[in-house]
Amino acid sequence: MVVEAAQAFTLPFPGTPERALEFVRDPAWALSDVGFLRHLSADQDGVRGELVVALPVLGEADLPFHSRLRLLPDGAALDPAPLSGERAWVEVQGTARVDGVTDVGAALAFSFVFRAHLSLPDGGGWGGEAFSKMVRAAAGRTLERVARELPAGIAQAMTRQPE
Repeated sequence: MVVEAAQAFTLPFPGTPERALEFVRDPAWALSDVGFLRHLSADQDGVRGELVVALPVLGEADLPFHSRLRLLPDGAALDPAPLSGERAWVEVQGTARVDGVTDVGAALAFSFVFRAHLSLPDGGGWGGEAFSKMVRAAAGRTLERVARELPAGIAQAMTRQPE
């Protein structure tokens, strides 16, 4: 089963355009305060971690992800890398761009897509189909909530220096 959620938003960056470009090209810094990410590691090759989601009936799930980092002239992109051997995982795809200069710094434009891949036990028959629909709906709402929380975590990370 695949469930998807997307989020696009713009945030003001309180610094120079050059510093804003550093921010969007450093996922360890930009994603450091995103509360639903666990075991985040990032380097020039990409970003790895786990997206933590609560799924009714199934409980809390840690969905691993790996995305490759691609530098752009005005920012960076995350391209999902396949994970093999996982029963449940998430693709994280996105872009972050310095989108202009403001009175107090720079404007940053973000766009993300989360695609959760979930393996469910075969319930068989009508009961299994109803269970799948319930999990799909719950997972969809959870991923949408996660996507809505992303801007606040990134905005919080802007206030600290990179590690």
